[in-house]
Amino acid sequence: MLPAVTGFVSTFDKTSGWRGPLFATGLNNSVKVTGMPGPPGRWYFRNLFRSNSLGAGISPPNNCRMRNLSIFAALLVCAFAAVSAAQDNRVFDWTPANSETIPLEPASLHAGRIYHPAAGGGNMHVQIDSRYPVTVAMVWADEWDAAMRNPEGSPNFSFLCLKEHVTSSIYECHLPSERAMILTFRDERKPQKPVVATIGAVLGPGARPFMSLNDLHIQYYSWSCVNNCILPEFHWRRILNEKYEITPAPKVYSLMTPDHDDQELNVKIKSPIPLTVALLPSQLADQVYDKTVSLSDALGKTGCKERGVQSMSFHCSFNVANGTQTLLILPDIDVSGHKKANVEVETVKCVDHCELLPPPPNP
Repeated sequence: MLPAVTGFVSTFDKTSGWRGPLFATGLNNSVKVTGMPGPPGRWYFRNLFRSNSLGAGISPPNNCRMRNLSIFAALLVCAFAAVSAAQDNRVFDWTPANSETIPLEPASLHAGRIYHPAAGGGNMHVQIDSRYPVTVAMVWADEWDAAMRNPEGSPNFSFLCLKEHVTSSIYECHLPSERAMILTFRDERKPQKPVVATIGAVLGPGARPFMSLNDLHIQYYSWSCVNNCILPEFHWRRILNEKYEITPAPKVYSLMTPDHDDQELNVKIKSPIPLTVALLPSQLADQVYDKTVSLSDALGKTGCKERGVQSMSFHCSFNVANGTQTLLILPDIDVSGHKKANVEVETVKCVDHCELLPPPPNP
C-alpha cells in the first residue's frame, strides 16, 4: 500500500472564506484534499458527474431561483414590457422546492445544486439534515468546473458562507454577484482506511472499500409568492397614429379614460410648423373648442402641455379621478398652404386580470 501523503491547511480569510491551494491524492474514488476547512484528512469526491454537478454540464431543473429584487427593476425599464401600476401587495416567502438524499462516505465531498443569481447577486436557502456532521460551503462554479476538467492539477477553491458541524440546520447565504456558485458538502468523519491516489482516479473504474454511509438530506427552497399573487397586468398600447392636415381650428382627439392611477401616456408630434399640444379633461377641451373658455385659461389647468412643438416626444400620467382625457392640438402661427402633422399616442393599459383593479370613484 502506498504511504499516505501529508498535506497542509490554508489560512482562513474572514472576508472571503477559506482560500488557498488545495492538494488532492487518492486511490479509486478517494481524494486527499488540503486547504479546505477542518482538520487535515483524506476526503472522497462523490458523484462528480451527477446532474447537479458541473462535471457533465448544468441541468435546467437544478437551477434554483434566486431572491433578488433587481430583476423587477430591469423589467420595468424595458420598452413595451409588462408593468404593474396597481398597488403591489403580494407576499413572498421561502417555499419548498426539490429535495434529494445523498449517501456520503467518511471524508467525502459532494456537489449540490448550482445557483445562478441575477446581476447584483441574490440569496439562497436550504434545509440540511445529516446523520453525521458535515461542513457546508458555497464554491464558485467555474472553480469547481476547472478542477473537474483538470483532475491532475491542484484545485484552488474559494469558500463562501462556510458552516461546520451541521446535522440539522437552515443554511442561508447571500451570493455577492451573478457569478454562478455551487453548494458543497463535506462529511467530517475521518476515512476508515488510508487511501492515496490522484484526482484522476475519481473518474476511472475501480472498487472501493465499504464504509458506513451518512444519509444527507437536502431540502431546497425557492423565493415565491404565497399570497395575493395575481395582479392586473399592464402593457403599452398604441391608441392613436394619424397624419392630419393642419388648420386654424384646434384638432381634438378623445383618447382614453384612465383605468388605473398613474397611468402613463406618451405623445409624439412631428410638424412643419410650431404647435401647441395639451392633454385636457374632455369637458374642458370641449369648452375650448366651443370658445366658451380661452385656451390660456385651459392650459393653466393642466400640467401636460407643450408649446412651440415641431418634433417632440413628451410623457404624462393621469389618475382615474381625472376622467376621460382629450388631446388638443392647434397651430401657434397662421397656417398657409397644405401642411400635415403626424401624431402618435401610446399608453399603458390593463390587459389581463383587470377585474382586480379598484373601482373608479363615484362622480
